[in-house]
Amino acid sequence: MLLIVGTIRLPADGLAAALPAMRAMVQASRAEPGCIEYAYAQDVLDAGLIHVHELWRSQDDLDRHFASAHIAQWRALWSALGIGGRDLRAYAVGAPRPV
Repeated sequence: MLLIVGTIRLPADGLAAALPAMRAMVQASRAEPGCIEYAYAQDVLDAGLIHVHELWRSQDDLDRHFASAHIAQWRALWSALGIGGRDLRAYAVGAPRPV
């Protein structure tokens, strides 16, 4: 499995404008084969910081995600929405366990 974690940044006053596109991205990604978890969350201390959390079954599933039409549409909106500062990292992980 691959765990993707990180952040994207947008203008704090642009969050309302970005929410519909973010919702569409999350919903489409969650429907993809191989997507186990997919979420965006606003930082409670920094209104312009969005935390990204994804869990994919395999690299092939993640590669198909990156080639999908909905991710191309999402990326095409970044400039208009002021989205930048993307910092995402991928980690190979094993089976989950309670902590």
